[in-house]
Amino acid sequence: MTIETVLDTIALVLVLVGAVLCLTATIGLLRWRDVPTRLHAATKPQVLGVLLIVIAVELSLRSWEALAFGIPIVLIQFATAPLAAHMVGRAAYRNRTTDEENLYVDELRHSTEQPGSTGAASRPES
Repeated sequence: MTIETVLDTIALVLVLVGAVLCLTATIGLLRWRDVPTRLHAATKPQVLGVLLIVIAVELSLRSWEALAFGIPIVLIQFATAPLAAHMVGRAAYRNRTTDEENLYVDELRHSTEQPGSTGAASRPES
């Protein structure tokens, strides 16, 4: 076996694992009901799946150009996915579309927001 064959085999395995992770993220988005679990499905396996696919492409192409394109893709995924999930989760909490019965700890209940806002501070205590 040559080194090219080994690298191509590793790239194939990484693409398959990355694709399976992206598929599980999609299934989780469709199957789970509440916002926090959907956000978990949208961020964690999807980002790892994209990372594995980018690594596989870089191993397969074996060029500096692929590395130059792959690094920003991974950095943008790491920067935007958690931020977007946080924003969607915060908006869902403020709109009261989260499943409040299953929240074990509500850290936003006593948040310091402006008086008169429609955020978490104006929620009635239960």
